[in-house]
Amino acid sequence: MLSIILRTTLAFFVLMILTRLLGKKQMSQMTYFNYITGITIGSLTANIISTSSESITDEITGLLWWVFLVLLIAYITLKSSKLRIIIDGQPTILIRKGKLLKNTLKSTRLNLDDLSMMLRTKDIFSIADVDYAILEPNGQITVLKKQAQLNVTRADINIPTVDPVYLPSEIITDGKVVKRNLEEFGLTYDWLKSQLKTMGIDNIEDVFYAEILGDGKLYVDRD
Repeated sequence: MLSIILRTTLAFFVLMILTRLLGKKQMSQMTYFNYITGITIGSLTANIISTSSESITDEITGLLWWVFLVLLIAYITLKSSKLRIIIDGQPTILIRKGKLLKNTLKSTRLNLDDLSMMLRTKDIFSIADVDYAILEPNGQITVLKKQAQLNVTRADINIPTVDPVYLPSEIITDGKVVKRNLEEFGLTYDWLKSQLKTMGIDNIEDVFYAEILGDGKLYVDRD
């Protein structure tokens, strides 16, 4: 009995310290990798409590090594956008400009019933009300309604609606250009540099984050 109490107490404090080290991203389970990591850490901690051997050094070593690998991957993905996409995945557009992307639905193995169910969780009961629908890396769906359907809707008070030119998206992260988004909107590297130059920014590496807004303007956050 005393042995179990001591093991449980030790596992409790070890887990408390390690969860603080892993940070809020792990706790939010933002991606499937975070989700599986959380399950594995729970299993390894359970082994510390339930092991019948006199020594629990091996179990604690395994838990510490697993957390070290998670922190290492987190650091690498922070520095490498390509590896971040491989490990965490990237958002997938399911509906663009009100049109279903059939090939994308197939590649994500979603049928229309699945999509309708996910939309209902966002209080949307008709696909016709959706301008953009994006499947996030954590499996959740993000929805941008058509302008006429926003609350309070412009249609209700007879105000003309103007559809956004672009879907707000990141253009620069950590001083690096997100080329796929530039290509998605038909924009060029020279266009981006000229826009930054009007803001007094000559070097893209000086920009921590830049986002293209719906009206085509840039939101920029420097280092």
